[in-house]
Amino acid sequence: MVRDHTQRALAQRLAVEQSERRLPSIASGLVRSGRLVWFGGAGEVSGAPPTDETQYRCGSISKTFIAVEVMRLRDEGRFTLVDPISSHLPEVVRPEATISQLLSHTSGIRAETSGPWWERTPGIPFDALVSGSLRPEDVVSPPGRRFHYSNVGYAILGELIARTRRRPWDDVIAEELLGPLGMLRTTTRPIESFAHGLGVHPHADVVMAEPEHDAVSMAPAGQLWSTVDDLSRWSALLSGHHPELLAPGTLDEMREPMALNDTPDLPWTLAHGLGLQVLNRDGTRSFGHLGSMPGHLAVLRVDARSGDAVIVLTNATSGLSVDLDQDLLHILHRHEPQPPETWRPTPGGVDSATLEILGAWYWGTSTFVLSVGRGGDLELHALATGREASFRRSGAHTYVGLSGYYHGETLSVVRRADGSVSHLDIGSFVLTRSAYDPSAGVPGGVDPEGWKGSPPQTETGARHLLQRHWRRPT
Repeated sequence: MVRDHTQRALAQRLAVEQSERRLPSIASGLVRSGRLVWFGGAGEVSGAPPTDETQYRCGSISKTFIAVEVMRLRDEGRFTLVDPISSHLPEVVRPEATISQLLSHTSGIRAETSGPWWERTPGIPFDALVSGSLRPEDVVSPPGRRFHYSNVGYAILGELIARTRRRPWDDVIAEELLGPLGMLRTTTRPIESFAHGLGVHPHADVVMAEPEHDAVSMAPAGQLWSTVDDLSRWSALLSGHHPELLAPGTLDEMREPMALNDTPDLPWTLAHGLGLQVLNRDGTRSFGHLGSMPGHLAVLRVDARSGDAVIVLTNATSGLSVDLDQDLLHILHRHEPQPPETWRPTPGGVDSATLEILGAWYWGTSTFVLSVGRGGDLELHALATGREASFRRSGAHTYVGLSGYYHGETLSVVRRADGSVSHLDIGSFVLTRSAYDPSAGVPGGVDPEGWKGSPPQTETGARHLLQRHWRRPT
């Protein structure tokens, strides 16, 4: 748990939010190392302060549950992400979107249903959704062309789960995710005690009850109710603490930005991965999802660097500050920064072939440093070009790129006849032990005159080198 002075600072920030933003109630939590380390509540629910067990509507945080289950099905081999959705739901013929495009909101499907506002009116079955909201005129852009947030797209993914598992999507989520995580107060309809959804008048201190109903086919887009305690368990999964439920590599896929929520003339601050929103604030990345339903707002964010998570739930249709979640995390990090990992030598050491290639390398005149990270992978640090990358051994003399510019590319250690290292080859880029080492086979050759104190003259130097290595075809 957090220390007293941290508790007071967090409680003060939450109290200011509830008072100044005129929120009937607000509940929040901070999660570190997969555990809820702070809970705060302000305002009242049925005459008492909210607790970490008080239910609120999650809104679109529900989409993260749908996305995780879809990715689990993919990992089981039930389908691929590039499958057209029509190959699994034959009635969904327009647009010819893939499962990946539905997850990342690039399917081109309309944002909402064609009928009355689905969040405030009784739900309809899936066949009625298809006939009324998946017509040719409901396609707003070609699949894959641009980001366009689509609640209808997640209704389709919920149906995909149901058809694949042959039981309702919410039963699947409850059995395969909520149960194993101990999320016993996450449900599709509210159970006591819960915060009734309220609209606060924009110009008077009065409230109005918001409706609650079963959205039926649209439920996967935003119908779950949950608590701070339950969502702390969910944030632990999204920060990688439950590899038995979601493979680490799959989680990495979900957190990778795929589509930018682009605002012209402004730097990007929000992107979407496979079911997760990726926030970019002042160069700091976080992932999770926002939630909004009539009468409720919700936030779940995991800081990409620290793994700390923040949860915010309130029973108001509008009014929540856009920076509250960031403020709460900043208070935690300022008052109680995470201690650095203790340095220890690598268990078992590092083999001599790896040690031989560590240190400074040069790509042309750009300097790189190759080292071994704490996880045992190679790390390539660029001192000027920004082409940082990590690599994992894939063969006796090869490594595959895990991140950055060289993701998926092969790093090969090229040796001379006597076995000594000549150079590194990364996707045809040659890195040498000294800048333009003439003995290392630099593509295009190296000027035989070497390094000089003045630029080459007209028929020597660079032009002479070009003429030697390039001849006009005859």
